[in-house]
Amino acid sequence: MDQNKVEALVRELLRELGEDPERPGLLETPRRVATALALLTSGYSADLPQIINHAKFEQQDNSMIIVRDIEIYSLCEHHLLPFFGRCHIGYIPKKMALGVSKLARLADVFSRRVQMQERITEQLANAIMRVIEPEGVGVIIEARHLCMMMRGVEKQQATMTTSVMLGSFRSSHSTRTEFLSLIARPTT
Repeated sequence: MDQNKVEALVRELLRELGEDPERPGLLETPRRVATALALLTSGYSADLPQIINHAKFEQQDNSMIIVRDIEIYSLCEHHLLPFFGRCHIGYIPKKMALGVSKLARLADVFSRRVQMQERITEQLANAIMRVIEPEGVGVIIEARHLCMMMRGVEKQQATMTTSVMLGSFRSSHSTRTEFLSLIARPTT
């Protein structure tokens, strides 16, 4: 991303909105917005192999591994307004497991883009399947969308839930039920 170009575009946007980008409260706003957008869209430049960084480990046991309540923040592709929530990931390894922090980092890769919640859920599940080839994987995201809260229908408490179940999480009712019951438990 060209920081200077984005700053110029933000200045122009402020003018189009009827603001004076030279007034004291807005002088640094173009730089701040460009910096924020660089972070919020950093998933585009992420390198999955570098993020995994050899954090794949041999796993003899095929017990379910779950990381839940991973915070995600993204920008809605329809209005460029934020949405935010929690991501729950579970998988059953065949031979390889990922370092626990890598699941959170993968969630960031796909959420730090101009996105749809449905797509993040799919991309995350498919990436885990590709990287470690588990028996199965389940990803659930629960998020609140400012495009629905601040404009349009203006529903403040609405939460969107998306899920993707692959492999044994899709084909086995008991595996799916175990995953869903474990992510529903109260946090300790």
